[in-house]
Amino acid sequence: MTAATTPVPPAQLDADRRRRLSSLFGYAAMVVVIVIIGLPLFWIVVTSFKERGDIYVQPSIWWPSVFRPENYADATSTVPFWTFLKNSLIITSILAVVKFVLGVLSAYGLVFLRFPGKTIVFLVIIAALMVPNQITVISNYALVAQLGWRNTFQGIIVPLAGVAFGTFLMRNHFLSIPQEIIEAARMDAAGPVRLLFRVVLPLSGPTMVAFATITVVNEWNEYLWPFLMSDDSSVAPLPVGLTQLQNNDGVTNWGPVMAGTVLTMIPILIVFLALQRHMIKGLTSGAVKG
Repeated sequence: MTAATTPVPPAQLDADRRRRLSSLFGYAAMVVVIVIIGLPLFWIVVTSFKERGDIYVQPSIWWPSVFRPENYADATSTVPFWTFLKNSLIITSILAVVKFVLGVLSAYGLVFLRFPGKTIVFLVIIAALMVPNQITVISNYALVAQLGWRNTFQGIIVPLAGVAFGTFLMRNHFLSIPQEIIEAARMDAAGPVRLLFRVVLPLSGPTMVAFATITVVNEWNEYLWPFLMSDDSSVAPLPVGLTQLQNNDGVTNWGPVMAGTVLTMIPILIVFLALQRHMIKGLTSGAVKG
């Protein structure tokens, strides 16, 4: 005798069908995103190895007939590439440290300290997030020029040292820390400094990593303000230096330009790949309270 098969309920069939369709749409969306992001990166890397003739040919060549790694040597020798790299490291490092310290301290004050007007201060910070940086370029430029800071590191760094986003991010995380932990620390006579360094910061590692990573990436890629402030290679960062590489000849040789772009991306890409797990965990910290 053969065992009778149990019919699958229609509701379960519909659920399985919806689950398969959801997975299919999910994979399709993931493929589309990979193509949108990966195709330009592939084009940049491939073009960095192309000869000049292969770049301007029609139709476009997706794989060079002859690889030309000399484009990377041209990118570092045609313009003072290493000076631009040094300037980027200086500007990014100082801004990252300043923004990180100010963001953590301001968020800590808004959450754990009592002072009049705290709500107004937070509303001002939120309002600062709504104002595009381009709106303040003219006023900042006039002020920096009056101070005599044009073509200086302080002229580039000081106007970019605002921490509205970092304060907002860290404040939301600090609010997600269980109040029982904070109250227990205060009952143990923990003052503001001890509460910050012994309790709050050890519980905020992933969020601080996310904040630091976002800050480093943003400052490394900053272009408009350094471009307005720098007159020569003495303080210009890499994004500004790449424009000089692009405008070096009458007709742009995109091979060295793309090679310089790849060299500019590599340091920040390494940082992002090394910290991406902590960054995702930090950005989602506090989203679900248990």
